[in-house]
Amino acid sequence: MSFVASYLKLSSEEFGSKIKECKEILQECTLCPRECRVNRTKGEKGFCKTTDRLFISSWGPHFGEERPLVGYYGSGTIFFGYCNLGCIYCQNYTISHLGEGDYFSPTTLAEIMLGLQKIGCHNINLVTPTHQMPAILESLKIAKESGLYVPIVYNCGGYESLRLLKILDGIIDIYMPDFKYSDPEMGIKYSKAPDYPKIAKAALVEMHRQVGDLFIDNFGIAKRGLLVRHLILPNNIAGTEEFVRFIAEEISKKTYVNIMDQYRPCYKANEYPEINRRITSKEYKDAIKMAHDVGLRRLD
Repeated sequence: MSFVASYLKLSSEEFGSKIKECKEILQECTLCPRECRVNRTKGEKGFCKTTDRLFISSWGPHFGEERPLVGYYGSGTIFFGYCNLGCIYCQNYTISHLGEGDYFSPTTLAEIMLGLQKIGCHNINLVTPTHQMPAILESLKIAKESGLYVPIVYNCGGYESLRLLKILDGIIDIYMPDFKYSDPEMGIKYSKAPDYPKIAKAALVEMHRQVGDLFIDNFGIAKRGLLVRHLILPNNIAGTEEFVRFIAEEISKKTYVNIMDQYRPCYKANEYPEINRRITSKEYKDAIKMAHDVGLRRLD
């Protein structure tokens, strides 16, 4: 099966129309479900603390991602500063909360993408891109016109608006959202995200509609599809049983799922006794069993 990245199939006019629509949203920003309605084109900032300018923390080949993304030469990750979530245990809090990074132009970001491709990265992995997608799309168009051809990975927290996802239809090859909580009260308490489960579930359904189950080529490299991450939290705060049932019953039993065991208390987690510890081996084994019990087999 030959593969052509989705965005390569878009005409210049189609790509330009998507960029224009995305930028217009910033004038009364509803880019994510928070709907802050600030005018980011005039320098106003909402929950994500960014205007319409690209704010990037770091980039480079990453070998700690899922195996089908890493392949032989790494995933070309670009970490964007700040976030549309407020996770109090974030392991990347210096980026997401403290704003580690600097401003860049769309042309420079395009050069970064092309540089990652040149050194062999199998994809361009956009990490926490939601709140900066208008400028990222502008950069991607420039990169495409200069020879970019690898798949684009949308690596997000799962708190996505359907309007933005529909703009991204035909651009993103691999969606890699988190699914953090099954209980809305947990979303509010730990990520300041009202209705997180409802919003994330709708987002995952739309992502799967666009790209389907994860396709991995004969060399073990992911090319297109949905990959879902679920971080196990202490005391079943993530609601794993409901999550795996949702994936099996409403997405696909062929969904590639990474049930992650690397939680450690970071940032302000020490202020919440119930999450101020690593998970136990039993908690992790129980989560894997829950996934197997509902028929999920593609576990990273």
